[in-house]
Amino acid sequence: MQLDKQTIRKLRGLILFTLVILVGLLRFDVVLGAARFLLHILFPLLLGGAIAFVLSVPMGRIEKRCFSSVNPNSKLGKATAPLSLVLTLIFVLALLGLVVVVVLPELGSTIATLGKTLPEKVPLLLKKVELLFANNPELIQYIEEIEGSLNWEEIINQLVDFFRFGANTMLDSTISVAKSIVSGVGTFFIAFVFACYILLQRETLGRQARKLLFAYLKKERAEEILRICSLTHRTFTNFLTGQCLEAVILGVMFFIAMTILRFPFAVLVGVLIAFTALIPIFGAFVGCAVGTFLLLTVNPPQALAFIALFLVLQQIEGNLIYPKVVGGSIGLPAIWVLAAVSLGGSLFGVVGMLVFIPIVSVLYALLKENVYQRLEKKQIDIK
Repeated sequence: MQLDKQTIRKLRGLILFTLVILVGLLRFDVVLGAARFLLHILFPLLLGGAIAFVLSVPMGRIEKRCFSSVNPNSKLGKATAPLSLVLTLIFVLALLGLVVVVVLPELGSTIATLGKTLPEKVPLLLKKVELLFANNPELIQYIEEIEGSLNWEEIINQLVDFFRFGANTMLDSTISVAKSIVSGVGTFFIAFVFACYILLQRETLGRQARKLLFAYLKKERAEEILRICSLTHRTFTNFLTGQCLEAVILGVMFFIAMTILRFPFAVLVGVLIAFTALIPIFGAFVGCAVGTFLLLTVNPPQALAFIALFLVLQQIEGNLIYPKVVGGSIGLPAIWVLAAVSLGGSLFGVVGMLVFIPIVSVLYALLKENVYQRLEKKQIDIK
């Protein structure tokens, strides 16, 4: 049987692909180690790309609102990207500064108040404990039995060994943590500089990427890849916008409800929950924990009422606001939003929650488009 050159080329590629898959399955540990090593090297660049993408959302809005009427060939037009980047950084730093200014002083004053009131509450607590033991003598007998079963000599020896050998371990751990912090700061600085370069030269980088695609791929394949990239960028942008809007709505809801019910720390809890709610669905629980702790230091019954208020508002936000605001902004039904958050969180934690919703939205849009195309070819109309 005669085979033309194109068929031989396809068979050769298929055989090579099969061999790569077999080698990868047989030496999966080596492949996984190589992937981790490569990810470790490229992590600053990947982090820079993620930072650039997040900052590109407000930067694009600033460019449209402030510089849309500027002639691109003028001096001001050529400086549009740097000015937009500077305004974006000022905006982000202002938001972070607002959170720090609102949260840290309140937390500091609460801890200071707790430090002042704690010495007064400790004697009352000790009296309650004494009263508890006086009314329940069986507790003293139970504690004496536990004390008699303890080997104090062994416990003292273990403490001595801990302080003898644990000091070196703690020193090594401290040095390791310090190295990790320095490495993390350096990585973030490199990633941030890389992100700034991407944002300042995004038009040039986009043009170069299109040239590469059309140079090495068929025109139809290159156009399809560009269409999918455009859909992905639009979906991620809408997701970030919707997530920020949802967080603001939830924070305002808590502020209004706590103000009406005359709860303390209304501004602090509202800002804190709005900040932590940037993590999809489950992030607000962190703000709830901090708010409950703050109210416990002032009025424990109000802390219980705050937990009840949180559960009510969380149900409203999770079942009505979040699917409509975030799911509607990316074209994903509410059930798939919840499924994406659950799957992403179980696989990759908080990062998975943030990334999986737009990824699932893109896959949902592509699958929906392909299904309708196939049904149209088969001339099947299902309503």
